[in-house]
Amino acid sequence: MADSAVSAGADKQPRSVRVVLLALMIAMLLAMLDNMIVGTAMPTIVGELGGLQHLAWVVTAYTLATAASTPLWGKLGDMYGRKGSFMTSIVIFLIGSALSGMAQNMGELIGFRAVQGLGAGGLMVGVMAIIGDMIPPRERGKYQGMMAGIMALAMIGGPLVGGTITDHWGWRWAFYINLPLGVVALLAVSAVLHLPKKRTKARIDYLGAGLLTVGITSIVLVTTWGGSEYAWTSARIMELTGIGVASLIGFVFWQTKAAEPVVPLHIFRGRNFSLMSVIGFITGFVMFGAVLFLPLYQQAVQGASATNSGLLLLPMLGAMLVVSMVAGRVTTNSGRYKIFPVAGSVLMIAGLFLLSQMDTETSRLTSGVYMAVLGAGMGCLMQITMLVAQNSVEMRDMGVASSTTTLARTLGSSFGVAIMGALFNNRVQHVMSERAGALGSKVTEQSAQLDAKSLQKLPEAAREAYQHAVSAGTHSAFLLGSVVAVAALLAAVFVKEVPLRGAGHDKQAGAAAGDAADAQPAVAEAV
Repeated sequence: MADSAVSAGADKQPRSVRVVLLALMIAMLLAMLDNMIVGTAMPTIVGELGGLQHLAWVVTAYTLATAASTPLWGKLGDMYGRKGSFMTSIVIFLIGSALSGMAQNMGELIGFRAVQGLGAGGLMVGVMAIIGDMIPPRERGKYQGMMAGIMALAMIGGPLVGGTITDHWGWRWAFYINLPLGVVALLAVSAVLHLPKKRTKARIDYLGAGLLTVGITSIVLVTTWGGSEYAWTSARIMELTGIGVASLIGFVFWQTKAAEPVVPLHIFRGRNFSLMSVIGFITGFVMFGAVLFLPLYQQAVQGASATNSGLLLLPMLGAMLVVSMVAGRVTTNSGRYKIFPVAGSVLMIAGLFLLSQMDTETSRLTSGVYMAVLGAGMGCLMQITMLVAQNSVEMRDMGVASSTTTLARTLGSSFGVAIMGALFNNRVQHVMSERAGALGSKVTEQSAQLDAKSLQKLPEAAREAYQHAVSAGTHSAFLLGSVVAVAALLAAVFVKEVPLRGAGHDKQAGAAAGDAADAQPAVAEAV
């Protein structure tokens, strides 16, 4: 009886859930596309508003607000209902977008970007948690390709769309473009998504939320400012590190005492959930480091056009998309998934090591193959980590599980960009001073990352030295990434393959189907 209920739910899902999924994918696209578009428009924004010295804060304010609010959105969804919190996050994101487009100076833009980031924190968590509520883990693999496709679309299309919008409509439309997409998502979610209404009488853990926010903010600022705004050993960085560590220790202690903790620590008792958080952190560390340095290498060393920088990542993102779809389909059909974290970690280590071997003579075809190996590894890991993490907790903790896993990946990306970036910059400056002497040091004293125009203005000898320096910098950064990725492999080896809820065809489906029935209230109402 339970098996037939699960099968019936699975059969009806494509008809009842696709419209909801479309709305969720639009919301996910909003969160991922925004920074890609805005990054391209930054030079124009600075040209009109001024405030070059505050430029980094336009991105940092958004990142801080997103990271700090992510766990809170997950908890609010668990306490007051997923649909309401998700729609609220969309509205806040759209308000922040509209205000950012109307900003008259850099201070206003930074403040409005923080508002936008608060909303963005709930978009990704809302998407993952709602999918977790609507679709049993066994069936969820079918939709992995959609999420990987959205990610690839954002990374490839973001710079292209941002450049086109800025050139033809003006930089303000880099923010206004979110409004029609957001309204479509909002209307679709409002009309089609039917989740059970719930409201608990529990209070929000304000102290826990405050400690977590201070801790995350301090860590993100350390990774953002360290080695650029301030030296790693400076008093400011040391202070922020101390504040961050003390806040997080206080947060963990308080979560054991709070009546309704922001992040219930019992979710970490599940081995798989803890391991998936580690793998998610490392995946974020590696992925965003690769996205930062690969276009830089191909522009500086291989002479590629900066205009099409998103297309340079196509081998990696294409492989990630294809492998993610295959992994999702195999997981859905077989109910087995451990092979993917293990194989993904091995491919990720191999891809990073291959990329670390690139030099000034490496062809685009060869680097494309190396990127495809890395992309295949990340395709095995990106969505499987969320699926297994959600399968490791009870339904009442779906929101905090989704937000914690998302936060782990966000913090991983912050650390990856900072640490790999610091290593890259130091290596570039060292090789430049070694090969070009005083001229080399002068060229890179402001930044180790030169844009295409600055590169063309360099004397031939300095340009050749810079190509060797960038090659050396990417070698060090990717070699570090491959070493860090070994931790993901160690974590993957210890993953225990627990049957996915909704696995109606397994021998263990008697217990799993009971969980799946709890996992499908949204399907029952939507149908």
